[in-house]
Amino acid sequence: MNLRALISRGEGERLEFKKKTTHPTRISRTLASLANTHGGQVLVGVEDNGRIVGVRDAEEERFVLRDAAAHYVDPPLTLHFHEVETEEELIVLVVNVSESLTKPHRAQIAPGEWRSYVRVHNESVQASSLTEKVLAHEQPAASFEKLPLNKDELRVLDYLKTTQPRITVAQYTKLINVSRRRAYRTLIKLVLHGYLRYHDKEKEPYYTL
Repeated sequence: MNLRALISRGEGERLEFKKKTTHPTRISRTLASLANTHGGQVLVGVEDNGRIVGVRDAEEERFVLRDAAAHYVDPPLTLHFHEVETEEELIVLVVNVSESLTKPHRAQIAPGEWRSYVRVHNESVQASSLTEKVLAHEQPAASFEKLPLNKDELRVLDYLKTTQPRITVAQYTKLINVSRRRAYRTLIKLVLHGYLRYHDKEKEPYYTL
């Protein structure tokens, strides 16, 4: 694989950089969020800014990651690893996480405390109970993308292209004249499958293309 080309893309929905894995609870959120969304890769031995620092002990990193996937994510995950050596003889551990068929996966953040996460851009975002229900009924993205969108889903995409660059749940509820719950489920579904982007940095979250 072309490691430097991959790193040059930067962190995103399917790619995470980690200098090292220090404890299973820290990495479990990333693993769960990738499995709950579209899957992806974790590059261990790469700093947040993309600088390659390598890992000191790849086998130790594997141990922590396997421990996290088996005991700190529920249901457990199976990870796939391979190593890439740079010209400077630095080792980067590439961790592949597949999109899951048994969503939602929850990560243990404290003893007896479990939370679900989804991937939004380059962050692992805690999922609401409603999002968990959506995840439980989702098919993998590859299957979803082959299906045509329904009229309500197409309408929000058209609205964002031709009317306003952003939309809230309240606005979408009025636009298609449905319950807030149904509007939220539709928007979350479109986020999880890559059609919309979710923004929560303002007082009221909103969605864009």
